[in-house]
Amino acid sequence: MTDSTQKTTKSVLRENIEAIFIAVLLALFIRTFIIQAFKIPSGSMLPTLEIGDHILVSKFIYGVKMPFTGSTLIPISDPKPNDVVVFQFPKNPDLDYIKRVIATAGDSVEIRDKKIFINNKPFTDPHGVFKDTLILPAATAPRDNLGPITVPAGKLFVMGDNRDNSFDGRFWGFVDLKAVRGKAWIIYWSWDVQQPLFSPARLRSIRWSRLGDLVH
Repeated sequence: MTDSTQKTTKSVLRENIEAIFIAVLLALFIRTFIIQAFKIPSGSMLPTLEIGDHILVSKFIYGVKMPFTGSTLIPISDPKPNDVVVFQFPKNPDLDYIKRVIATAGDSVEIRDKKIFINNKPFTDPHGVFKDTLILPAATAPRDNLGPITVPAGKLFVMGDNRDNSFDGRFWGFVDLKAVRGKAWIIYWSWDVQQPLFSPARLRSIRWSRLGDLVH
């Protein structure tokens, strides 16, 4: 091999390594600051989100945050009521949860026989679904009767749309704004994860009508 050929080979190899390195950095940048993919493992957000939905979450919409600390470097907006947000579960930050924002800092939250009141006014709740007609008293569980409680500064109160079957703020409290990863944006894939992977049944279970649906 001539010196010229060796130099050409090294040059091509170097360019390939640089391209891969830049691609990895770009992917990490996008995942950290712009958009991240998540999948829905439970039915707590039914019917808005189904088990097996794969969604993209906009991380940029709530501002540019410092990795690991959650501190906001460039503020843009804060989560508002009816936003669907992904966040680190307060009881275990290694887990990601997805719920709907019901109230923000300073709001008074009260639930009376499944009906939500914010600052003593009925909460406009087009997304909440109730399938259990049984109403639990507050002394038994906070599912159907709660409060009033006031959302502290820098916190959110969230609930799942499947109101009778959601482990949410009624049971474990508030979400820190720093723990919010982003706002659910769009469903890019959906299928029945209970079907065996790589099986014809899994392929037949693809929910084509949900692909591209915006999350509201």
